[in-house]
Amino acid sequence: MLMRFQELLELDYLNLQAFGNQKGLNRISSNALNRFFCRSNYRPSTPTRAVAKMFVGAFLMVTTAIQASTDDSSMIENSVIKIYTTQAAPDYFTPWRLLSPRQSSGSGSVIAPNQILTNAHVVANASYVQAQKHNDPRRYLAQVTFISHDADLALLTVDEPGFFDNLTPLSFGTLPPALQEVSVYGYPIGGKSLSITKGILSRVEQQVYAHAGAYLLAGQIDAAINPGNSGGPVIVDGKIVGVVMQASSGGRAENLGYFVPPSMISHVLSDAKDSIYDGFPDLGFRTQNLDSPSAKISYGLNVDQSGVLVIQVFDGSPASGIIEKGDVILKIDEFNISEDGSIKIANDQMTNFKHAIDLHDIGDQIRIEYSRGGIKNTVKLEARPALRNYSLVPGEKFDEVPKYIIFGGVVFVPLNMNLIKRWGNDWSRSAPVNLLQARSEWSSTERNELVVALQVLAADVNLGYHDWRNWVVEKVNGNDVKNFQQFADSLRFNSDENVIFENKNGYQMIINHKEAVNTEDAVLSQYRIPQSFSEGLFDSKQESTHSN
Repeated sequence: MLMRFQELLELDYLNLQAFGNQKGLNRISSNALNRFFCRSNYRPSTPTRAVAKMFVGAFLMVTTAIQASTDDSSMIENSVIKIYTTQAAPDYFTPWRLLSPRQSSGSGSVIAPNQILTNAHVVANASYVQAQKHNDPRRYLAQVTFISHDADLALLTVDEPGFFDNLTPLSFGTLPPALQEVSVYGYPIGGKSLSITKGILSRVEQQVYAHAGAYLLAGQIDAAINPGNSGGPVIVDGKIVGVVMQASSGGRAENLGYFVPPSMISHVLSDAKDSIYDGFPDLGFRTQNLDSPSAKISYGLNVDQSGVLVIQVFDGSPASGIIEKGDVILKIDEFNISEDGSIKIANDQMTNFKHAIDLHDIGDQIRIEYSRGGIKNTVKLEARPALRNYSLVPGEKFDEVPKYIIFGGVVFVPLNMNLIKRWGNDWSRSAPVNLLQARSEWSSTERNELVVALQVLAADVNLGYHDWRNWVVEKVNGNDVKNFQQFADSLRFNSDENVIFENKNGYQMIINHKEAVNTEDAVLSQYRIPQSFSEGLFDSKQESTHSN
């Protein structure tokens, strides 16, 4: 009997759906009941009729919920965009040219009437970007309007009228608790069909972002993440709670991926309001954990106190002249710092104290409580953009023209992670040891950038040095090298007969200045190099690199 009754109920429901009569749903109960009892010649008792009405109510609740879920899913799917990119990155081995263009794809989501959110690495070094809607074969020309390489996020738009028609911008939710199921939307492995995978949020903590090496908050999930998923939304209850950015690398774990959480997304969207990239603030000090009882006592703390020990303060930073080496940072804003350097961001979530700084916008005042010799002090530091060079080997940069200068057929470049990574995916083993070791050295006012004699373009002017490569220049004519710009200027304004380059081991390369100037055009022509220095290195592109 119940089965027959359900059939009648479903028929009425479908009829109402077909005519879009949602208001009539509340009449299904009585209509179906009356028709059923009439056809069956059954006169039910009042309790029986009540039970039947309960059955109808339950059926309608489930059916309505399913319909709502289907509508929400369809809206999300329509708002997920496939992104095609042609990327032409600079070749840091030959910095005057580009590497061969390559095609890649990623995902994104519509977050405003004319705005698409995706990963920065999806569009980094892009020369051509296209966007494609769900179930639409056409590709539309897209433009990057804002990019944060640190947070691995970018904003795109499509100018062609009609692209955003019928696309509902997705809203943002809050960071879900651990063990929450999430859905990942995207176009993995270059597929044309939208893929939806499920996973569990396992933890939230500071993580090195693979794209630019920044150390920021990230969520970890066990959903399958593959190339092409990058930039797609992580969804809970129909809202964006993250942006997929990378899978676990190195083969150490399976089915682990990471996403950019809401706090980082919010920071970037706030930064983008004036279209000028400010980035995340850095106060300019570096620390180590203070979990040794003996170490705590030696710096004036009780064994039950906790904090992190300042080991380096950079000149020109907000902390310079205020925080000193040997101070113990106890608290940042309302966050108490544990002896392992962590802070509590939720009842069951801990992360590195750096997150307390990352939450601030440029220009904010950040409250710091610290101990110096056992005496507590409180100070407010201004949140400023991070200095470019904290290490002598700055992190990887994108959408920039590499710097170089050629003198006497020798190619000189600044040392950075872009150059080191040109040794391939296994760069940590294959790159020259002297270049890798430099990554652990702090920048200072005396030296904030290293200069590398990358290669020698064989010519008469550099006889005897044709096989010299990848060595760091410490001195030029007896003067210490501070950075690449100072190095280039020393060549440009040199008045000595010879230019003597020296490394830290005392090895010297000697190039005759006049001969280098006179043979410059011939060397450039021989190796098909357009000019002897990178664009923007000097004030005037037409001005000669070297004085006669």
